Amino acid sequence: MKLTFLGTGGAWGLPELNCDCRICRQMRLGNEKRERTALLLTHESSLLIDCGPDIRDQLCRHSVSRLDAVLITHEHGDHYLGMDELVSFKRTSPRGEFRPIPVFLTARSWKVIGAQFGYLEKMGVITVHEVKPSTAFRVKEFEVFPFKTSHGSFALGSVGYSIKVGHNPGNAAHLVYTSDFVDLPEHPTQIFNPDYLIIQSFWLNEPRINTPQHMSFQRAVEFIKLWKPIQRTFLVHIGDGDWIKGDPANKMSKKREPAQPMKPPQGGSHYPVPLNQEEWEGVVEEICADYGLPCKCTVAYDDLCVQL
Repeated sequence: MKLTFLGTGGAWGLPELNCDCRICRQMRLGNEKRERTALLLTHESSLLIDCGPDIRDQLCRHSVSRLDAVLITHEHGDHYLGMDELVSFKRTSPRGEFRPIPVFLTARSWKVIGAQFGYLEKMGVITVHEVKPSTAFRVKEFEVFPFKTSHGSFALGSVGYSIKVGHNPGNAAHLVYTSDFVDLPEHPTQIFNPDYLIIQSFWLNEPRINTPQHMSFQRAVEFIKLWKPIQRTFLVHIGDGDWIKGDPANKMSKKREPAQPMKPPQGGSHYPVPLNQEEWEGVVEEICADYGLPCKCTVAYDDLCVQL
């Protein structure tokens, strides 16, 4: 199975429009970018996870000609506003040969998303399938287990997904994707000990006030230790909201002062807030070693492809 990170950024992408903070400046200097987070799993079939506003370019870059199903994690725009692009798969199919793309999401999410994109079902572009947290289902060769996540009062339909494919040793993989979350109401056994964990890391440091209800890497360390992924952890949905000492942009409303900035457990200076991909990789590698995380932790970047 191949995992493609179509995008790895937060809701506004990076560098952010109209932003001159140190992170966005540094990324522009290095010609780096992070589009809205979306994932593509390809095995015998193609499974898209989330469909944000950048999805057209993302799918074009990887020459995706077919989607067998789409999983939507929740009803925030950066995870579904590109659904209209799915029409192209019908428009470019020979007459009479297109079959609607199954889209899986919770009833709460569809209540919001359907108000805008319900016409896609009427046009025969998609078929909508309701998922219920803690109720497993199958999509082609993928075994999917949705689990409830807490992401605030404006995303009551939010779920993460545990996905398994294959049963034979050496030809099986178990992946857990949290999407956006600040906590879990419960920890089902199905999300423990995955081969691969993909977890949100919106900030490096946990802020004093976490109003967007997102996960920082500081807190993600606790979940990584708890769930014990076996082979590899990937960080996604990375933002630019960390407060950086001396940066005039700290006055921006999106910037969050940290509660207690991360530092080595044995003491010492705080870890520096990373400004680009290279710095993220260095800081995360150091933290993983200092905190004894169970497996290699990789800061994902746009268009990274991994054979699982």
